[in-house]
Amino acid sequence: MTSFADLPTFTKLPDHTQLPESDGTFVKNFLEHPQSVLLTDSIEPILQQRHADGQYCIGQDSGIYWRMTDPPQRGAEAPDWFYVANVPPTINGESRRSYVLWQELIAPLIVLEFVSGDGSQERDTTPWTGKFWIYEQVIRPAFYGIYEVTKASVEVYHLIENQYLPVPTNDRGHYPISQLGVELGIWQGQYQNLDIPWLRWWDNQGTLLLTGHETAAQTQRQLTQAESQLEQAESQLERERQRTERLVAQLRAQGIDPEA
Repeated sequence: MTSFADLPTFTKLPDHTQLPESDGTFVKNFLEHPQSVLLTDSIEPILQQRHADGQYCIGQDSGIYWRMTDPPQRGAEAPDWFYVANVPPTINGESRRSYVLWQELIAPLIVLEFVSGDGSQERDTTPWTGKFWIYEQVIRPAFYGIYEVTKASVEVYHLIENQYLPVPTNDRGHYPISQLGVELGIWQGQYQNLDIPWLRWWDNQGTLLLTGHETAAQTQRQLTQAESQLEQAESQLERERQRTERLVAQLRAQGIDPEA
């Protein structure tokens, strides 16, 4: 296990305002942004419930600085998505530009990488340079997920005794993230005009966590269904009223008082 004691010492370590917030490269594919938004949008209600004080942050393709290098970007990893509990969403009233471990000292709970190539970078265990090694030995998120849309798959690792061990799927084929009370898995469906195997959250009962748009659409469907059922009930009542009026008229035609 590598600690900050093994890293070079500096008289004054830079903070997130002094470190680059981008390495100047393009996003690797069109999928990264909508996939990140989908994950964030659907889990926000869970996080807001767990953090009534608002003390948490989510990073999307943002740098996690773990050591000082020249240039500074070489000492950072930029997961496609990560979540950190019990830290403020801003620092000194400013939005975060990156996540600096020597400033925060709290590791992310979960880091997710979206594979663009063959997945070798995300599984690279080479000391000091491989992503898998850096996450396991230095950044040390409790969970590390590798999502491959081309294979419609995700694999999740849990840090146990300083080593990443594969998390087995449950009977729904999902990976439980016990600290959050959620599950991670693959969902085939349409989102932002793309019908692909998306990486998504479920609650621990197996119910899909919806985005705000999906929740609004579901509410609208339920409202439309309720209105339709009400119209059907009113129509049935009207038919019953008309039938009763016909029966009353027939009785009176036969000289029978309906009231009697």
